[in-house]
Amino acid sequence: MNFKKRSLTLVLIDFLTAALVWYLFYIYRITTIEHTDIVFKKGFFLGIFTLPFFWIFIYALQGTYHNVLRHYRLKTIKQTLFGTIVGVIIVFFSIILDDFGHLLLYQQYYKLFIVLFLLHFFITLIPRFIITSIHVKKIHKGKIGFNTIMIGGSVRAVELYDELKQLKPASGHHFIGFVNINGNDFDLEKSLPLLGHIEDIDKILKSTSVAEVIIAIESSDHERLKKIITKLSGYNIRINLIPDAYDILSGQVSMSSIFGALLLTTNNNNMPDWQVATKRILDIIISGFALILLIPVYIILAIAVKFSSKGPIFFLQERIGKDRKPFNIIKYRTMFVNAEKDGPKLSSTHDNRITNVGKFLRKTRLDEFPQFWNVLIGEMSLVGPRPERQYFIDKISNHDPQYLYLHKVRPGITSWGQVKFGYAENVEQMLQRMKYDLLYIRNMSIALDIKIMFYTVAIIFKGKGK
Repeated sequence: MNFKKRSLTLVLIDFLTAALVWYLFYIYRITTIEHTDIVFKKGFFLGIFTLPFFWIFIYALQGTYHNVLRHYRLKTIKQTLFGTIVGVIIVFFSIILDDFGHLLLYQQYYKLFIVLFLLHFFITLIPRFIITSIHVKKIHKGKIGFNTIMIGGSVRAVELYDELKQLKPASGHHFIGFVNINGNDFDLEKSLPLLGHIEDIDKILKSTSVAEVIIAIESSDHERLKKIITKLSGYNIRINLIPDAYDILSGQVSMSSIFGALLLTTNNNNMPDWQVATKRILDIIISGFALILLIPVYIILAIAVKFSSKGPIFFLQERIGKDRKPFNIIKYRTMFVNAEKDGPKLSSTHDNRITNVGKFLRKTRLDEFPQFWNVLIGEMSLVGPRPERQYFIDKISNHDPQYLYLHKVRPGITSWGQVKFGYAENVEQMLQRMKYDLLYIRNMSIALDIKIMFYTVAIIFKGKGK
């Protein structure tokens, strides 16, 4: 399934319906309120070409274009209704009232508002509802589905698999195999191919396109569940569990009935959709401005690095980002060339590999400034856990597998751990910094991001970075 193509199709339809709404509303206004001949003035053309972008922005903040195939009809109605209310209020009070001034009676303003609301709601909802209904019907008929693997091959797994396969309408799961937990968990092998053992889960997920995982062991088995979920963390997949009374009462996971089969879906999003979209928009705007406005600073720093020692100005290194995808991080070079000729090594306070200019850049965090480019293209965020190399990720996760949770979000130029702890000099310090980053992920919000950015700016000006 091409998720991006489906999302872009919905964006295009919303764009066209928004333009159609403005056209119809303009006709209504001219003929019913102003009682004049239909003449398309400057305001009409300005609105028909700019307002659709405004509506797309409102819908994106709602998360409308995220996981389109996961939408259901009631959710579509609720999203359209809420988005229409917010958008119409903004358009009415910022454009329409200003356009008319005080020329109309208040009853006419009511009419305009109601007509604009009804036009936008129904014209936007109808194609959305049709698209959602088509997707839902295809899922129910088994024509499209989500690649799913079952973890566990015991009798309980067989029962759950049979229940899901017999559901009418279909559950939407397209099972591609199962992963063994214990040496004797092979009851499911009669129905599904064995993909490997739980220790091979990284290789399995990287070699197959998996959208969902169902862990077929009782959720009361907390220790084993914790180990399995930790292994799955960092991948962009939905994790389902078999519920028990404790899960429902504690509220630690959200309960979801998947077409009749009661499963619990772990909550992967700690931020509401509108905050996720806002965070990304802020990333693009701030990093874009920074890359332009800081050009003189970039030039001065580039000259300083160039004359500090022989070697390139910029330093590129592979790091692991969101969903464990590798990317090249960009920094100003702060060390002498071949600083790691003896293998990967963390820097320390009195590291003789660091140049004199490099010491200043690291204390003020100015060496990180080129990473605004990583943020702009979506590899990083302004705020998020600092990305690490696979070499050190393996070492840290051997001590504490919870480190893998950090890959659930985009890595950042700055982080809570970076502000509170600074650069780590060894694995033990990395583990201490990890605690702050885990707390960040559990409490992610726009307000927290802004607070961390203010602290980071203070570190830059004070030059007190560790």
